[in-house]
Amino acid sequence: MRTYPEYLDIGPLHRAAGVLRLPGSKSISNRTLLLAALAEGVTDIQDLLASDDVDRMLEALEKLGIGLQRTGPDQLQVTGCAGSFPAKSARLFLGNAGTAIRPLTAVLALSVGHYTVSGVARMHERPIGDLIDALRGIGANIRYLENEGYPPLEILPSTIEVQGPVKVRGNVSSQFLTSLLMALPLIGEEVVIEVEGDLISKPYIEITLGQMALFGVHVERHGWRAFTIPAAQRYRSPGKVIVEGDASSASYFLAAGAIAGGPVRVEGVGIDSVQGDVAFADALAAMGAVITKGHNWIEARSPVSGKLKAFDLDLNAIPDAAMTLAVAALFADGPCTLRQIGSWRVKETDRLSAMTTELRKVGAVVEEGADYLRVTPPAGGRLEANAFIRTYDDHRMAMCFALAALGGVPLRIDDPGCVAKTFPDFFERFAQITAEDIPVIAIDGPSASGKGTVSQEVARALGFHMLDSGALYRLVAFAAIEHGLDLDDSLPLSRLAAELNVRFDGPVVTLDGEDVTLAIRAEPVSLAASRVAAIDGVRAALLERQRAFRHAPGLVADGRDMGSVVFPGAVLKVYLTASPHARAERRYKQLMEKGIHASLDALLQDINERDARDAERAVAPLQKCVDAIELDNTQLSIEQAVEQVLMWFEQAQKQVPSRSKSPVGWPQSR
Repeated sequence: MRTYPEYLDIGPLHRAAGVLRLPGSKSISNRTLLLAALAEGVTDIQDLLASDDVDRMLEALEKLGIGLQRTGPDQLQVTGCAGSFPAKSARLFLGNAGTAIRPLTAVLALSVGHYTVSGVARMHERPIGDLIDALRGIGANIRYLENEGYPPLEILPSTIEVQGPVKVRGNVSSQFLTSLLMALPLIGEEVVIEVEGDLISKPYIEITLGQMALFGVHVERHGWRAFTIPAAQRYRSPGKVIVEGDASSASYFLAAGAIAGGPVRVEGVGIDSVQGDVAFADALAAMGAVITKGHNWIEARSPVSGKLKAFDLDLNAIPDAAMTLAVAALFADGPCTLRQIGSWRVKETDRLSAMTTELRKVGAVVEEGADYLRVTPPAGGRLEANAFIRTYDDHRMAMCFALAALGGVPLRIDDPGCVAKTFPDFFERFAQITAEDIPVIAIDGPSASGKGTVSQEVARALGFHMLDSGALYRLVAFAAIEHGLDLDDSLPLSRLAAELNVRFDGPVVTLDGEDVTLAIRAEPVSLAASRVAAIDGVRAALLERQRAFRHAPGLVADGRDMGSVVFPGAVLKVYLTASPHARAERRYKQLMEKGIHASLDALLQDINERDARDAERAVAPLQKCVDAIELDNTQLSIEQAVEQVLMWFEQAQKQVPSRSKSPVGWPQSR
């Protein structure tokens, strides 16, 4: 279990750049889990978010008798109950997870069982009365155990009868409507839901309708005032569901790119996203940030002018991401107004009041209204240093205010562990794009020189991360072959390289969720990789992806251009070589150990020819970097080569000027 300190010191920070893969969407994860549980059949869910909110939903479903089986770190197999939970009695604790307690309450009210649902103290202050009134209107038997209109609740068996439209208020939380939409198909009759008042957070309703359709239930929407659920529909498993990256979480990293140079690219959401919070990128564009998008990624850079523009925006549709804009306003060229954010008051904390208090600590002038906030940056743009930021047990407060350190000031975040609600490793990921002083060892050399093995062993010895740049080019080649692309057509190949849905989990490499670790090592892929690696557009597309591997405590980067182009400031650059005959003998031994017949003479000829091709090619030719140290390991064992590299690294570290402390670091003592 991850542990967190009482506080976290961040900054001063000055720049943000890099590429990162987003965790799964909380909203989609919990909706998918509940629908998979209610469906007929077995559902395989991939990229499921690992967080407290999702854990609370999983615990509840398990108590309700749903079959759950882990099939991978972020993969789960759910055996559905076809609309009727096996357990007819249960006590459910749902923490502070609104995306769990509200939909489950609605479903349990129709389940003819005896249940209690409760949460943390703050959840017992978050209203649920509008949902309960709507459910009672169709016969649900629900009692408040403490305060009227708030959890905890007792749900008793009842007879459900729908005699007219089911009415619910829409201006407090869209989760009430979501809960009714997800639960009422279980009745089996046609049901009309009417929304009273203005509906907030409409994009979240779009997510709900989309997930329901994925599981076979279609809803007729009449504007935003009424929704008809036709009779005789039931949830059926679609088989496999891949959870989209979390667009709300993307906002912090995109804002960092807009504030502090960039480019910062997030992968997992893009122009095809179903989440409304991707509109946050449009808000940054309105502030002058340079935004580019692909099917599965969004990238942000600072404005050409260097200064973000002030804004006055209605943010009713993106209330969670709007919090990030409130901190981004610190870096604008004038007062910024956030409107229609009254729903902040009934979230994990009263976010309007909390944001006002904490923004003032860093020097902003803030005007707080019933449903708006007006933020004027500090005079001269200089933020107050050493602010102690309270987080109010609210994950978004902690993540938003990490951005303030990009003003070049240190600050302290109280209770950083609150990010576990939706993004447990947020601060480590934030450090990836803001770190300025993380050591890199770059190792290059000809084919079969042993650089991959040496790199892996050096990384293991130091506890560093490892980048096998060759794997990225193999992935491009593999995907190009799978898509039937011409390996000489630079434009589509460059686009493919930019949009690859790739993950590295230790030695395992996945592409679009499929394990391709062995497939990318096939000989046809190796030959194709050499061709695509010679294309300028492909190399440019992969450049920032490679740089994004640089994060604490350090990186060993294996491959061409690592020391000259990708990490020119690497603390140590090694050119690992051996005689062609020694390399051929090593390759021969490896193949024979695998039971693959080979000819030593043929391997020697192939190595000589490949050396000549690599040295003569126009793009990234094989050559020793000017400031690299050559290591001829013809007569050395792997262990001896690794020992030599480690010794050089130790010497190089001593020659580096004293490094500043990590920009994001756990305190050494409480």
